[in-house]
Amino acid sequence: MTGEIDSKKFLQTATRAHWDRVGVRRRAGVCAPLFSLHSKMSVGIGEIPDLVPFVDWCQSVGLSIIQLLPLNDLGYDFAPYSAKSSFALDPLYLSLRQLRGVDTHRFESDIQRLAEQFPITERVNYAVKGGKVALLWKMFEQRDRPEDPRFLSFRRRTAFWLRDDALYKILKDRFQGASWEQWPDPFRKRHASALDKLAAEEKESIRFHEWVQWQLYEQMVEVKTRAKNAGVCLMGDMPFLVARDSMDVWAHSTYFRLEASAGAPPDLYFAGGQRWGMPPYNWPAMARNDYDYLERKLRYAESFFDMYRIDHVIGVFRLYTIPLSSPADREGLDGSFEPKDERLWENHGKKLLDVMLRSTRMLPCGEDLGVVPACSYKVLEELAIPGLEVQRWCRDWGRTYEFIAPEKYRTNSVAVCSTHDMSIAAAWWKYEAATVDAYLIQLKCRDRKWDFAEIKEKLFDPTKEAHGRLHWRAEMKDEPTLLAALNLPADKAGDFLDLFRATRRERELFWNYLGLEGEPTDEPTPVFVRRILEKAGETASVFSIQLLQDWLYAGGALEGKDLWNARVNLPGSVGGHNWSYVCPLAVEELAGWAGNGDLLELNTKSGRV
Repeated sequence: MTGEIDSKKFLQTATRAHWDRVGVRRRAGVCAPLFSLHSKMSVGIGEIPDLVPFVDWCQSVGLSIIQLLPLNDLGYDFAPYSAKSSFALDPLYLSLRQLRGVDTHRFESDIQRLAEQFPITERVNYAVKGGKVALLWKMFEQRDRPEDPRFLSFRRRTAFWLRDDALYKILKDRFQGASWEQWPDPFRKRHASALDKLAAEEKESIRFHEWVQWQLYEQMVEVKTRAKNAGVCLMGDMPFLVARDSMDVWAHSTYFRLEASAGAPPDLYFAGGQRWGMPPYNWPAMARNDYDYLERKLRYAESFFDMYRIDHVIGVFRLYTIPLSSPADREGLDGSFEPKDERLWENHGKKLLDVMLRSTRMLPCGEDLGVVPACSYKVLEELAIPGLEVQRWCRDWGRTYEFIAPEKYRTNSVAVCSTHDMSIAAAWWKYEAATVDAYLIQLKCRDRKWDFAEIKEKLFDPTKEAHGRLHWRAEMKDEPTLLAALNLPADKAGDFLDLFRATRRERELFWNYLGLEGEPTDEPTPVFVRRILEKAGETASVFSIQLLQDWLYAGGALEGKDLWNARVNLPGSVGGHNWSYVCPLAVEELAGWAGNGDLLELNTKSGRV
């Protein structure tokens, strides 16, 4: 599908001003975490100015949206969706060579030593943050004085959160990283006299933290200006929840329900449900102050972005909450949805989305994945807030299991082949398509009191098992064969039959969906991945935004690389493999990359340039 979008569907809604800002047209984009990018000037990690040549590259290949992961200050946890502040940006991303009011040439040898200590490799070494912050202190002490009027103006405009952010960081240091809930009462309960005394004692430290945030602000505003001139929209990412131990919760504790944790109900993958640890919002308390907290953080984000992703948008309709009084080993079993009355969900979501829309002219896009309540689809459609259509999941579930035709995608959506929580397209095809999750089979066997090893041996090929994925044995060709192996009648094997129907012919169905001839191949060539991206581009979706890794693979840059680990995050796991993927090409190298012509042709053909 390469036709025009019916703009009336977007411009006759509550988001008219937001669509006017970005323009109602078919666009292609790229999801590129800043930590994955790097230039020859980067120190240990992608830095904000690296986005400038990246913008130029995007423009040259027909990509007019750059979607970033959260840039918020993570402290030293380094998980983007558990930030210490939903306002402050992370000093990690600051370019030490492009600071305002500092003669950075005097520090070039220091910067170079830090770069040599933390070279750009295949994974980010987040220990570079400590070195950067220490060097920033030295540079701060040598800054120009009197201070730039722009810094003083920045301090006034960010008074809602800036001082609190600095005090929070100072107290975290003073109490050796302890959570704010463990601080002495005067600080934990924010006694004004204690905070004023601390501010007087730590005047220079407060100034430093404020100055760092101003430098980050200035560098991001410069990128936004360059992107606007190039016709490229920047999309930020707004995590729906914040860490319990964060500046936000410490400074605005009444806006959070500290007696509970957000999470997810039990399902086939997490039998006990999930307890995330992040506190749910106290919406009535926030409403009494006209949602000032929500409005202010969106307004600050608008300084940098034209669009933003609402993480877990279904949470604005209802959020699964677990009381902290529930024993930890109960995980999410004792939780419930809030509001409890399902009849309230639609209006609850509408009210919150209305607050978000009236706060800025940034266009929101919702991550509506998981178990999605029907009211979410309805309200997003009414408000023309794009949802998410994941290609490998867009299927006629429960009936033919065929992949949904491109023209049947929601127009009001973002078509994606992969998200940052998924394997890249090539790895999905090689390791996951037409397979079953081993843990899921283990749970099913446990529920039936079957021997998992025995069932696995009967149904699946042991020579092909990889990354926790099971391949059906070749002889498992039809449902009667499956039922015979399980020794079950059809009416007792509904869950296994559903899995079989969904996965056994998945490769064949997807191959046909792509319009390819012959038998499906095992190896995902760049040409094959280009066809996957082309199909996403052909959808009715107003936007098609793909992972940087998928674009790179389609152009041949990732051939021979470890496909499974070329992902951003593996949910349910903790370790250095998450949030640390680094692009094999520096942003300067992208300009002359041999794959550029293929990407431009692909986006032009799909009518998204």
